[in-house]
Amino acid sequence: MTLTRMASTWALLGVVALSTQAQPVARETKAANAASNSASANFARRSPDAPFAFRGVALGTTIDEFRASSTVRATPLGSVPICETDVQAGALGMRLKSRDSLSVACRWAHRDDERWALSQAVVDGAPALEHVLRFARIDGQGALRLYEMSFVIDELTAEDLRDALEERYGPPHLATRNAASPGAMPMYVWENAASSITLCFLPGSRNGTLTYLLKGSDAWMKAVVRQWQASGTDAG
Repeated sequence: MTLTRMASTWALLGVVALSTQAQPVARETKAANAASNSASANFARRSPDAPFAFRGVALGTTIDEFRASSTVRATPLGSVPICETDVQAGALGMRLKSRDSLSVACRWAHRDDERWALSQAVVDGAPALEHVLRFARIDGQGALRLYEMSFVIDELTAEDLRDALEERYGPPHLATRNAASPGAMPMYVWENAASSITLCFLPGSRNGTLTYLLKGSDAWMKAVVRQWQASGTDAG
């Protein structure tokens, strides 16, 4: 082999070696960028200004979005949302309301032996004793939006959930762990800019109540009541 050919071969081998070394670096850089983008997306989804969500069901969502979504957090399988505007609501002991109502309550339900029955919302992996999701027209107009989600859960689930909420959102903004007066309820409240989560332990049964609430809803509901009183009972 001539000196010229040997030099060319060595140069080629050097290029291949450099290329081989560069590939893992390029892959690592791409992976790091992807991880960074994913972290940014996760941060955006967990924005402190966004309303809290119960297992993907976010406060502030419209009733149409809620009903169209496949996000059903209840057992048994096949449960669907039933609202007071549905004819099936009467079979579940719920009030019947028109689509023009200012406030509407919904629950998950299922067909059981040719009849409708209430389902159980699943909270922290356990069936809740009761649940209700409430919608209202903000300022008495526009679409019905989810402003409250309430659940009644057993004591053990409530204790586990308290730890899970603290792990996810940090220490509660308000905590009354050792209530001094008899009958007082131990209560834990987490808040962000748009909403709150309240966990209470009931003194008698020691069951827990879990409430997701959109901030400002008290004022909206007072406006709804005033409009309902002005427009007649059918509008409620």
